[in-house]
Amino acid sequence: MSYEDVPAGKIAAVVTSLEMTARPAPRAEQPNGRLALHQVERPEFAWFRRLFRRVGENWIWSSRLMMPDAELAATIHDPLVEVFVLMHGEDEAGLLELDFRAQGECELSFFGLAPDFVGSGAGRWLMNRAIERAWAQPIRRFWVHTCTFDHQAAVAFYVRSGFRPFRLQIEYADDPRLTGLLPRTAAPHVPLIE
Repeated sequence: MSYEDVPAGKIAAVVTSLEMTARPAPRAEQPNGRLALHQVERPEFAWFRRLFRRVGENWIWSSRLMMPDAELAATIHDPLVEVFVLMHGEDEAGLLELDFRAQGECELSFFGLAPDFVGSGAGRWLMNRAIERAWAQPIRRFWVHTCTFDHQAAVAFYVRSGFRPFRLQIEYADDPRLTGLLPRTAAPHVPLIE
């Protein structure tokens, strides 16, 4: 076993990549007539970043907050990238992004719930829709990556959904709480080392 110090001002996470190579049997979900999934064609940057922050702030999601507008547009306005908002009545409850840009594949780029909806059954409902949408296309592989900054049950949730882990990596980045991109109070489960 070996250890490597992470420099002050940086964060490090273990990233787990998971995949499925065939559509799994549907998982049971709690019926909820108030949930609806809406595709957002050419999302406005301010709206997208606001929802991205709302869903991801506690998990240190920062990649899309740092992207210049042109780079963000090249991704979320690409016709092979599908952006969805999960609605619960009039409330924006979650974000789903599916990326079909690699031929024969779909990456579950972003999948998450607003804090008030975590643990409500909305995640299973949203995952079932994500699997349906992904496998409605002619793909051979549906994959996702998650990390140790995400919810502690994320890997188990993905495995129950039909994904299997295939790779572990270490990711280093500047801590977005120290750069001012995210509030210092974000992700209290991740130590802040100055």
